[in-house]
Amino acid sequence: MAHSSHPLTAADLTQFTGTSTYYQHWLGIQYTDGVFFLAERGGAYWLIDAIASWQIDPRIRDDQMLQQIQFWALTVNDNRSAVLSCERDTDDIAVTQTIPFTDFPLKEIRLYLQRGILLLPAEY
Repeated sequence: MAHSSHPLTAADLTQFTGTSTYYQHWLGIQYTDGVFFLAERGGAYWLIDAIASWQIDPRIRDDQMLQQIQFWALTVNDNRSAVLSCERDTDDIAVTQTIPFTDFPLKEIRLYLQRGILLLPAEY
């Protein structure tokens, strides 16, 4: 659940254009101020966990292109199920994960993972 009386909006995320802090995830990746805000305001630490846990999958780990940069997208359906996917490039999907239920407040979010650091597109 989101821990705030102010629900997360896409506009909230545009304020992040860099980071002053890198947060360490227990599975080895790091994430920025913007991703921290997303996780706090959107109740989405599970999303960081999901992306971090994919890093040991051979389809990600052994892909030279994905070691440089990964484009992650979460799309929430009307029935509150969702699909998390990782792309090498537009329409070049490496992996997808079906999420049976989420209360994530946005219809869609995109995140980049570059050299082990998870960030918002605006922070790129």
